[in-house]
Amino acid sequence: MAEFKPITTQEEFDAAISERLKRERSTLAKQYEGFLSPQDAAKQYAGFLSPQDVNEKYKEYLSPEEKAKLDAKIKGYETAFVKTRIAHEEGIPFELVERLSGDDEDSIRRDAQTLAGFLAQKTTPGAPLGSTEPQGIGGKDAAYKNMAAALTKGE
Repeated sequence: MAEFKPITTQEEFDAAISERLKRERSTLAKQYEGFLSPQDAAKQYAGFLSPQDVNEKYKEYLSPEEKAKLDAKIKGYETAFVKTRIAHEEGIPFELVERLSGDDEDSIRRDAQTLAGFLAQKTTPGAPLGSTEPQGIGGKDAAYKNMAAALTKGE
């Protein structure tokens, strides 16, 4: 073992620990390699907003989910308006507007024309298959019936 030599000056002390300090500094440099120092980070991100500033600045803006909901709602209103307008043009009753289907104006119009075609087919009631008069008319009622029949024959 070496003889102990006391250190009496600062220069002797610096010379004795300089190798240890170099080794420790290189170990720390390897450990934190790739990291930014606080000063470098402040320089690099000088123009950026903090998360609190971002929240404050954009608090009135819509999120993508909210925007998608509102867009779907607006599209629904626009579709309902187009269906109502086309139904009015084709003569379809307002109660049947929701029955119209289609994604665009052309397909809604085709559906409305088909539905209007069904509504326009009015069947005229034909003659009844049998007598609608009740059976067993007698007395006064029979006399009135005969008189009405005689009046209509003359026309």
